[in-house]
Amino acid sequence: MAFSVSSLQPASSESDREKLEAVELPSEQNPVVASSEYAYKATNLVQVNPTGVKVAANHIKRKFKQGSYTPRTWRTHPLHICPPEPYDPSHPLTRTALDWIFLISSLNFSFWSLHEGKKERYGVEWFTGWEEAKKNTKGERQVHTGYWSLVASLNRALWEEDIPFVDPNFYSSETMCPDSLIEHVFRPVHHSTELLPLIHERIRIMREVGSILCNSFGGSFKGFLDEFHRRHHRQGSALDLVKLVVETFPTFRDQVWYQGRPVYFWKRAQILVAELWAAFYPETPSFPHPLFPGHSGHRIHQLTMFADYRVPQILHHLRILEYPSSLMRLLRSGIDLAPGCREEVSLRAASIIAVERLREEIVSAPECGTLVQSNDEEVSSVLIDFYLWDLAKRIENGEEKVEGIKTAELAPIHRTRSIWY
Repeated sequence: MAFSVSSLQPASSESDREKLEAVELPSEQNPVVASSEYAYKATNLVQVNPTGVKVAANHIKRKFKQGSYTPRTWRTHPLHICPPEPYDPSHPLTRTALDWIFLISSLNFSFWSLHEGKKERYGVEWFTGWEEAKKNTKGERQVHTGYWSLVASLNRALWEEDIPFVDPNFYSSETMCPDSLIEHVFRPVHHSTELLPLIHERIRIMREVGSILCNSFGGSFKGFLDEFHRRHHRQGSALDLVKLVVETFPTFRDQVWYQGRPVYFWKRAQILVAELWAAFYPETPSFPHPLFPGHSGHRIHQLTMFADYRVPQILHHLRILEYPSSLMRLLRSGIDLAPGCREEVSLRAASIIAVERLREEIVSAPECGTLVQSNDEEVSSVLIDFYLWDLAKRIENGEEKVEGIKTAELAPIHRTRSIWY
């Protein structure tokens, strides 16, 4: 059985788009891996350092052991809405958590700022987390920036303003939820001089995905999951779900035509599925995953890392990726990289290949089984990405410094304004 991509963007010409539409992908393979291998070689710019991979793999193995970093770590983030346990599909909070994760994943892109590290940067003031929010006005507040500003905005709307903001029936309607209300929900803290980047693109995406859910899946992401389970007879894997997301929602088709071939990145589609996997990961790992209950399980190891601008930065810092001097000059200059340009494609493709090799190095270690919660589950690129992204943010905030291995100077992130990441 083949998976057909009906509309891939961006393509450089009408003929390129026609070629992309004709591409069929093997159902058991993640095309992100093979196409990234092609792009990594075709761009021939950012390089994976085999020695850096080995050194970093040992370092990350130690950190996983020391910190017991597992899929359940997702539930420890104070701003995350955690679904009830055990899994109850009829519980109102289950539906809310599913819709919340879907909307955040739909809008999870382009948070970098020209005012990095300054109070003028776009930020959202809310409680430090849900536990503080439950204390009402007595809870401690802070200004959340970057990705967490998006999460804080949605939480503030739900908790303090009683706006059903994650309900597709609500946000797809320009009558119930006019643009002005969406702009209000995403309003910055008073001292910010920036608005949320690409605000009008985000509004357009909210209308689009909300309408699809309302018109085809009963007005909820749970309805979409029910259809996924029906199509795959409750045997579908994480990759099957990624492919259905890409097929159904145009805004998740993160793909580019590069030198005569399609390159699939699918950052937000994969992170949506990974967030679902982590949020609903059972407390007892031997139990079936409630969203992937099939006999072969979720097979999360088929997914790749999520190619953005933050993980390449930490991969370079750990000497896993090597940047040529020409690219370093571009990054330090602050020049925006156009989506689909050689440098941008190389950074994203090399990051995917680097984490795949990092995973292979970790999995091949004799003691690998002690890093995961069950003997039949591999260390996944998803879990490595979660760890690396959290590490990058802790380093950025001055909360942690990599010790015990030689690191490179922390390079600037690459600046590409895009809805894809």
